[in-house]
Amino acid sequence: MSELALAAVFAVFIWWFSTGLVLLLDRLPHGALRWGHWLSSLLALTAFVALAHTASESSVANAYCAFTCALLVWGWHELSFLSGWVTGPRKTALPTGLSGWPRFVESVRAILWHELAIIAVGLAVVTVTWGQPNQVGTQTFLVLWVMRTSAKLNLFLGVRNLSEEFLPPHLAYLQSFFRRRAMNALLPFSVLGASAVLIWLVMGAADPATPAAAVVGTALVATMLALAIVEHLLLVLPFPSTALWRWALRGGTAVATRRPAVAAHVNLEPHEDLFRTR
Repeated sequence: MSELALAAVFAVFIWWFSTGLVLLLDRLPHGALRWGHWLSSLLALTAFVALAHTASESSVANAYCAFTCALLVWGWHELSFLSGWVTGPRKTALPTGLSGWPRFVESVRAILWHELAIIAVGLAVVTVTWGQPNQVGTQTFLVLWVMRTSAKLNLFLGVRNLSEEFLPPHLAYLQSFFRRRAMNALLPFSVLGASAVLIWLVMGAADPATPAAAVVGTALVATMLALAIVEHLLLVLPFPSTALWRWALRGGTAVATRRPAVAAHVNLEPHEDLFRTR
């Protein structure tokens, strides 16, 4: 198997497994989740240090390491959000009938602390890798942030598949900020723009003059971008994306999918004791 193909397979597997692991951890009992969160925090801190260390040398091994470290740091953000620890100042469902700019403002308030935390960590990643030859970790984090932000905007504007199954019960109120519709005007631009960048990355990796480390690094980043494009397409295609992680969702409690249920006031702090010592 060529280095290009091997990197792509590695990226697909770690994306699939790490996503499922986050979903699985979030459905553990509070005590186990608390320890899982501490472990995730320790791994993320270690990964951040490793990112700074590997940035100074461009090699195949360091490309894989930087890519994996970026996913570990990103996984901490995902677990922090899904556990309800880092979300936003608004912790109730969207009022019925709210639309336009007020709806957007309240939607941002629901995830504000989460978004600011991602920006802060992203700036820290850029800072420790600035001017260094190995930019795989920074590029991976950037792809994850841009494409996840795009996905959130598309959910806000309206798509066919909202994937409510990914939301744990204590975040059921977030469904009220989503809109279900066949398509929105942003989605084609999201997919086309990302596809153009993907083609540019693939062309660079396929160039015979590209060093092996750069080929592997570009292949890892490009595969993550390709997976993000597929996730965008699944927002509007009649295929459930949750089927890929049934093993992680099997033990969880599905949230209500009917609009009246999420429009009501919801108790949103079942994990408020996540870090409280018993």
